[in-house]
Amino acid sequence: MTKSKISLKLVAPVLMSFFVMSFCDLVGIGVDRVKLEFGLSNTMAQLIPLAVFFWFFVLSVPVGILQDRIGKRNVLNLGMAVTAVGLLVPFFFYSFGMVLFGFALLGIGNTIVQVSANPLLVDVVPDQKRSSFLSFSQFIKSIGSMLAAPLAGWLALVYGDWKLLFAVFGVVSILAILWLGLTPVEESRNTEIRATFASSFKLLGNGFIALMVLCIFLVVGIDVGVNAVSGQFLLHKFSSAQTLAESGRSFYFFGKLLGTLGGAILLAKWSSRKFFVGSSIAGVLSLLALIFAPTETLALVVIFIVGLGIANIFPLIFSLTVERYPTRANEISGLMIMAIVGGAILPPVMGWVADAFNITASFVVLLAAIVFILIVSIYGFQKK
Repeated sequence: MTKSKISLKLVAPVLMSFFVMSFCDLVGIGVDRVKLEFGLSNTMAQLIPLAVFFWFFVLSVPVGILQDRIGKRNVLNLGMAVTAVGLLVPFFFYSFGMVLFGFALLGIGNTIVQVSANPLLVDVVPDQKRSSFLSFSQFIKSIGSMLAAPLAGWLALVYGDWKLLFAVFGVVSILAILWLGLTPVEESRNTEIRATFASSFKLLGNGFIALMVLCIFLVVGIDVGVNAVSGQFLLHKFSSAQTLAESGRSFYFFGKLLGTLGGAILLAKWSSRKFFVGSSIAGVLSLLALIFAPTETLALVVIFIVGLGIANIFPLIFSLTVERYPTRANEISGLMIMAIVGGAILPPVMGWVADAFNITASFVVLLAAIVFILIVSIYGFQKK
């Protein structure tokens, strides 16, 4: 759908869904708080991100097919409704089992939201602004991610219960549903080839798409890994105070926030592919620096730089792939959101490495992932 002007009335409620999308990043504060309160090992604590991100693998392609039939806005509101329920379950029923159940619902809802929000945003912005707005949407998502840890700390200090965070974000989800539901959105429709399981998975036979899906798997694993493990990294390597260790991930998300804001501005003028290469290089260098960081202060600075460096990789991959295959957007979205299961795989691997060796060694897993992404960013675009 070709457009020349931006309608804030249409764009704003869709961008609000990206704020709701950020609620899956509660896994970080969840790992720290639940691990402490229930006395869990590193491996057991990483079952929380597994409970969230497993569903991206199971549901993404079916959701992509569903939205090809009933529309992106309807699917997006369904996802935000499931998200709201997932947030309220651990607030009202707090045990390790119910935390896992609530986070599983949060993962199901977030899967649905991520499949539908990106292509719906593409529908409501001018074509030439696609990469810029996809980066800006990640800026909105980063705001919610960054707020979670300090808001949990403030609620614990003032009201004596960090779990009020679940209730606050649950109410926000409900308000987002109402806003989008009252907004008339003209969606693009695929009238030629209906998305099916076969047509979706057949796209993985395309080498370019397969590489891009694998890069999504890895970059989300990096994102969730830093979120879930940074607090434990600061606690064990530098004996940081609990509150400071939890806030370490806020440095990461603040870096992502500034990175996506900068990306939204720069991508209006710069080449998406060159930006992809530059972001990957920044990711490699910053993760290396984090592994060898000698002090707590320097580690916090580097955690911020990690977020700044990799902030735009996800939207760049999505934009570059849809740009090459625009008529397969629903299927590509389903496959790429399925690849978010990387957030369920890499953190448990990090937990196993941490238990077997030490918490610092676990970041080598993320370093290997970003090195692979860098190689793809340089060599993966050689052939059309």
